[in-house]
Amino acid sequence: MSTSAAREDQPNKSRTSPKKLRPAAFFDLDKTVIAKSSALVFSRPLYRSGLINRRDVLRSAYAQFVYVLGGADHDQMERMREYLSALTEGWDASQLREIVAEALQEAVEPIIYEEAANLIDEHHAAGRDVVIVSSSGQEIVELIGTMLGADHSIGTRVAIVDGQYTGQIEFYAYAENKAQAIRDLADEMGYDLEQSYAYSDAATDLPMLEAVGFPSVVNPDRPLRREAMARDWPILTFSKPVPLRQRFATGIAAKPALAAVALGGAAAAAGLIWYAVRRRGSSIE
Repeated sequence: MSTSAAREDQPNKSRTSPKKLRPAAFFDLDKTVIAKSSALVFSRPLYRSGLINRRDVLRSAYAQFVYVLGGADHDQMERMREYLSALTEGWDASQLREIVAEALQEAVEPIIYEEAANLIDEHHAAGRDVVIVSSSGQEIVELIGTMLGADHSIGTRVAIVDGQYTGQIEFYAYAENKAQAIRDLADEMGYDLEQSYAYSDAATDLPMLEAVGFPSVVNPDRPLRREAMARDWPILTFSKPVPLRQRFATGIAAKPALAAVALGGAAAAAGLIWYAVRRRGSSIE
């Protein structure tokens, strides 16, 4: 038998060997990585820009207070989806992109939990990718992920045609949809979910937590705390929001790439911001 024939008879090990999977860490955003709702914090910048009135700001402040105390349940999240469709139709995406981009450092950067930022650093140091997963708009989730050094992000996608919102949600990153998006990303990136980690504060994220081998709850709402205690999951308390500029010598302003992302993104988030400003409005009139 010739050498070439012998090679043909041997299996191609590089082709047949299974791809080695690696773990990742998945983080919810609101009340897990940041201290407030990533949508509600933009009410004041929108007010200063003339897009909402003082009454809307007061509604948003009330909603933020209630959200911080108790989170949003399933019915409230469903109302978010319904109002989102109605409120976004016809709005100019570029105008809202500029408002959100200019306000990110003011509204979001100071409320990152130091404990979450440290935990993200620890996962990176252990060789794990970090993924931010949130019901907020994809662009704003991606931008905050960039601030944190995350490798990927998953968020809600709102359709835009000819520069305007159509009012149609292409993907709602909520409940089981979050878990499915995590599984899809794991297939794409080669993540071993059995060896991966997930963190969230809300019972609506149970499917996401159940999708990984090492779930932890952070500042959990009451239903999630009960589940965590029943399943013996770690319960973490994050309580120290700190500006990222105090953690990193370079600071946010020293990252040109971040500014570029800001100017090019946050389109999907705009609809969520508009809903979030009003999402409890009917209940406090």
